[in-house]
Amino acid sequence: MRSDPAPSAHEASASPETSSEQALNLSIKALEELILSRLDDDKAQDIVHIDLTDKSSVADSLIVASGRSHRHVGALADHVIRALKEAGFGKARVEGLPHCDWVLIDAGDVVVHLFRPEVRSFYNIEKIWAVDAPHRMASN
Repeated sequence: MRSDPAPSAHEASASPETSSEQALNLSIKALEELILSRLDDDKAQDIVHIDLTDKSSVADSLIVASGRSHRHVGALADHVIRALKEAGFGKARVEGLPHCDWVLIDAGDVVVHLFRPEVRSFYNIEKIWAVDAPHRMASN
């Protein structure tokens, strides 16, 4: 007869928390992968993924990309929004869609910024989070 020690109160309470944390991390990864693959499929330029885990309480991840024109930025945003809804991530909050210079998509744990190249270089969002894209380092 085998007698394993009973789990301590700390161990017993950590298991459900750990599994829910793992489920959340998997959900965030699935959300990131969906957005990144959609942007890649739609030929977004200079896609940058920034991990904000433990850096911000606003989101766990930030994705920045450029479109070639107003129309391309609008199409990128529209396709990401549709993909999120179809995949069951709900309706994302969107700002800037009418003008399409800078479109912000708030998908909860992941925030997406889509820019025209001139607007992106002006605001330089990546610098806020200390991420330097290679093409920006060469121009400075």
